[in-house]
Amino acid sequence: MNTIAVKPKKLGLIQLDNINLKEIVPFIDWNFFFLAWRLPGKYEGIENLCDCVSCEVGWLQQFPENNRTKAEEALKLFRDAQQMLQLFLQKKSISIHAIFGFFKAVSQGEDIIINYDDKTLVLPTLRQQHPSSDGFCYSLSDFINTENDYVGAFATTVEGAEALAENFEKQNDLYQAILVKTLSDRLAEAAAEWLHYKVRTEYWGYALDEPLAVKDILKGKYQGIRPAVGYPSLPDQSIIFELNSLLPFDKIGIRLTENGAMYPNASVCGLYFSHPKSKYFMIGKINDEQLEDYARRRGKTVEEMKKWLAGNI
Repeated sequence: MNTIAVKPKKLGLIQLDNINLKEIVPFIDWNFFFLAWRLPGKYEGIENLCDCVSCEVGWLQQFPENNRTKAEEALKLFRDAQQMLQLFLQKKSISIHAIFGFFKAVSQGEDIIINYDDKTLVLPTLRQQHPSSDGFCYSLSDFINTENDYVGAFATTVEGAEALAENFEKQNDLYQAILVKTLSDRLAEAAAEWLHYKVRTEYWGYALDEPLAVKDILKGKYQGIRPAVGYPSLPDQSIIFELNSLLPFDKIGIRLTENGAMYPNASVCGLYFSHPKSKYFMIGKINDEQLEDYARRRGKTVEEMKKWLAGNI
């Protein structure tokens, strides 16, 4: 899948501290917020509602009667979330940070070879064993040229949410504590979405003319992908330790546990691919032969990789 690569405007690391919360909020995908509260469904237009009762009544009337009670719950939760966002702004109780970078890279088979700071990082990837809907079995390495290409990496985090939630817990206000946590999770993801837009249109600049259409962005209607570590196309959570060698997470306050989890919990990290045909996909189940090959390329034992890829075996 070789293509003409667009060179990023700047190679190496970029750090953004105290990102303006007002820039991030429009990128929140509220559907996932409601899902975290066990209110699955589509609540189109809820983010555009004003505070008047007539608008709320009109919005609720679009739902069938058997779904209206759930919509009312979602609306109350949304209003509470808006109040919490105002608290975040007024008290400056949270702050959003990001670190990201662009590096020279090439693909060799199913490995991505990344060059940075006179060092070389080999990032093995997995390939689907069952074709996607278009008939292909994808690997992330397919979206990197065999010569003269680039890859990006990123991390975003919300600082202060744990302390605020703990304060509510001490006051026995578990509802507000959970609200802080779930809202912060969505802000970390929204920050990643906002940053990806900035990467496409400014920092990497391979899609300079892309309009700022948040609704389309949240539907993934843009060039490039940002697969997060541990997600379907990049399921090996231990890859996060490799990314930490590219991106010093501690510079924005992220630390890793021995299981590869990030703290603060409201954090996201992953890779950037600019290839015009790049797409999200699910690795799914892998067989013993692929597991052994991947373990060899990762420099780990098969038993160790079974732990990290338990969901794919």
